[in-house]
Order: sequence, then C-alpha cells, then structure tokens
Amino acid sequence: MRWKNYAATISGCVALGGALCGLLAAPAITQRKAEKLNMELVGYNDLQARSAYQPVIQKQGDRWFAYIGHHGGVQPNPLTGKDELNGTSIVDVTDPKRPKYIAHIPGEGKTGGGGDAGGASMVRVCSGSDLPHADKSKFYMLRSYGNSAHEMWDVTDPARPARLNVIVDGLRDTHKNWWECDTGIAYLVSGVTGWRTPRMLQIYDLSDPAKPVFIRNFGLQGQQPGARGQTPGGLHGPISTGPKGNRVYLPYDNARDGILQIVDREKLLNGPKEPTEENLRYPQIARVDLPVDIGAHTAFPMLQMQLPEFAKQRDGKVKDFLALVGETTPNECNEYRQMVRFFDITTESKPVGASTWTVPEASGNFCGAGGRFGTHSSNESFTPIYYKRLLFIAHFNAGVRVLDVRDPFHPKEVGYYIPPITDKTDKRCVGQGAEQHCKVAIQTNNVEVDDRGFIYAADRANTGLHILEVTGAARQIADFSQAPSLSAAARH
Repeated sequence: MRWKNYAATISGCVALGGALCGLLAAPAITQRKAEKLNMELVGYNDLQARSAYQPVIQKQGDRWFAYIGHHGGVQPNPLTGKDELNGTSIVDVTDPKRPKYIAHIPGEGKTGGGGDAGGASMVRVCSGSDLPHADKSKFYMLRSYGNSAHEMWDVTDPARPARLNVIVDGLRDTHKNWWECDTGIAYLVSGVTGWRTPRMLQIYDLSDPAKPVFIRNFGLQGQQPGARGQTPGGLHGPISTGPKGNRVYLPYDNARDGILQIVDREKLLNGPKEPTEENLRYPQIARVDLPVDIGAHTAFPMLQMQLPEFAKQRDGKVKDFLALVGETTPNECNEYRQMVRFFDITTESKPVGASTWTVPEASGNFCGAGGRFGTHSSNESFTPIYYKRLLFIAHFNAGVRVLDVRDPFHPKEVGYYIPPITDKTDKRCVGQGAEQHCKVAIQTNNVEVDDRGFIYAADRANTGLHILEVTGAARQIADFSQAPSLSAAARH
C-alpha cells in the first residue's frame, strides 16, 4: 500500500510545531512494501548502494555470475575498506536465493559525480570457448569506462578481475554496447572527436580480445564529420542477430525525436567504410523517424512469430516484430511518457506500428509517487524460455512489468514486481530553490533474464539488485522445458 503523498500533509505542519515540521520536510516515502502480481522475490543484493544500469548474467563452469554496470558516483567498498568510484559489480548468483557480492571494479569519475558522468554503465561478457580466436580457458568482459573509453577485462576468476587492454580511448561519450560471442564482432557506442554527435557506432573485431581490430565508424547521415544541417540524435544501444539473422537494429535518441534504423549486417561490416552520405546509407534497410514525443532506447527483435489469430489465413501466419522502448527522463511526469511500441517489420523496408503499451498511471498514482514514471528498457536475452512469449520491461517507479507478447498486436500485462524502498534508496527531486521537493521512490532501470529463467532488476536510485521469478499465469506462458540447467530453486 502506498503512503499518502508528503505534499498532502505539509499544509498542517506549522500548526503542529516546528520540530514536527522538520521531520515532514524530509523526502517523502512513497512505498514501504513490495507490490506484485505473478512474480516473487527470490534473492536480493544491495550492490553497495551504487546506482545500477545494465546487468548481464554469465554461466562460468558450474557457477553463474551477474555483472552489473553502474552510473557515476562513489560508495564505500567493504571488500577493500576504501571509497571507490562506481564501476562494475560482480555478484555470484549460482544460488539466486543467496547472491554473494564478490568484486567491484572502480569506474571513471570524480568523487560525488553522478548520472552518466563517470561510472562504467555498460558491460558484456563472452566465454573464450565461444569466441573464434580467444583463449578457450578464459572469460572476457567488455565494458565502457565512464564516457572516455572501452576496456577489456579477464574475468576467468570473477573475484579477481584483471584489465587486459584499452580498446579505444579519448572519447567524448560511451553507452550501450553489443558483443557477438560467436563471431567476436562488437558494436561500441562511442563519441569520436570530429563526429557531430557524442554517440555513434564503432565496430571492432574482438574475436581475440587480446588483439582488438578496428573495422569502421558508422552513424546516421548528418552525423559524420563535415556534414551540415540538423544533426540526428545520438545512438543508444544496438542489438545484432549475428551472421544468421544478418541484421543490426539501431535506436537513436532515447527520450524524444527517436529514430529506428534497420541495417544489413554484412553490408555494414564489409561495405565501403569512408563515412560519406552514400556509404552510410548503403547498409540501411529501413529508417523510421518518430514524432517528437517518442524516444528510441532499446530495439528488441521478435522474429518469425506464428500468430494463432491468423492460423486460417492463406498468408500472414508468420510475422516479424520489433519492440521499441523509449526512456522517460524527467521526474514526476514533467515531460513525455515513454512506452513500449511494437512494430510489424515483416516487410523490413516498411515498418508499420502494430500496438502500444504502457502502465496505467492511475493504477498506482505513479506521477505523484516520486522519480521517473515510464519505460526505460526491455530484457535483451533471447533465451527460449521467454523469447516471443514474455517480455520484461523496466518501468522506473512502476517496477518490472511482464508482458505476454505472443500476439504483438494485443500485448497483455500478466505480472509485475515493484520492489520496496530501503535505507539505501536515494531521493529524486523536481523544482528549484524554494519550489524544490523530493521523494524517495524505486527506479527500476534495467532488467535481464538468464537461461535458468530468473529475472534480474537493477535500480537506478541505489536500491540494488532484485532476483525474481514468474509465478501463476505468467509462468504458464513461459517454456521451462528449454532450461536444461534449471536449478531446484526455480522448479517450485
């Protein structure tokens, strides 16, 4: 049950006495207990109260590890006894009921820094046995280093990570990377000096992580050096389907004026590399310029979907879709609410909107609950347990939402989990000076799943990492027969 808004009680403050007024002037507490439907908490780790971004789950031998990127900031690390700049957390989640924090790798930034200014928000991990030219006995972690570089780390022993090399530095910005473990091709979001946007695409061959090979720089027409006119918004985070699917999905400008680009992977990697208008256009299959109120943060493909509704149709029984998720950026609904939008991309050159989904604001009075309300991202794993069945959406103060996407024309919510605030949860403010007010609220920032079927929700407001499982009607939609290494904890 949500507490009454602090703003509704402050009017009686003066009459009750100055001391009580001081108590009421603290940030409002909006939620003390978890709120849930068809989801249950399995385990929790506070991540040393670091603002969390992307979690990535990797099986290493008979153990499982969560690698979590962080926004800028500084917190004490009990493992070293030192204050450390937010970087990368490594958590042993072999037993998801008892996750164990085993290492923190500091990031870039200054003491007291926050947001995207510092930290090491993006991380990907590959096994050397999957990479074509790597040491087969090792595991490798690719991460952004603040806004200035991308690094490679040896995480064969996750408790003792060792930096292998710096892939590229001297950048103006970094963000959400993608790494194909089967080929080693990495799509790095970077800000290269001379380009007209702080976030564009750099492609590297990291099939041998010890010997990075640069392939090319890429972006939208108008972002390249020497271009004129309006500059399109920056790239946010690519997703590739690898050689088999031969597509890369590129979302630009996360919160407004979004652009969705579908690119031919083979042409992108092997086409002419000089960043001319013609060469940048060459691998493009489709480009969708969205209205001002629609951003493009995550573009998740759902391909070759068989739709029971159309089973009796002569054509159109199988379709391709893409879930496009925008990022809400202001607190307390002070700008456009971002949502999940499903596109029919069966005819790739002509994507068509299929449906839109959002959490109803009135279901939790979310605009007044504090912090951001709206979408941020979806899970990015293609595990067959959930792929084309359930999609998990990070929805800031509305927590993790579970969508039944078996019919993308009619997505349905079948579960959710809004974690409780803790003493680690940070406040979120709106207004300036005497008009400023602050509230403490959950800010579920990113969500991912593993091949056992566990769901990992990372919190932007320092609350930590929640490990969840689906139950009830949501669990019936999933396909747990696809989880050969399913733990006993997930079978009940």
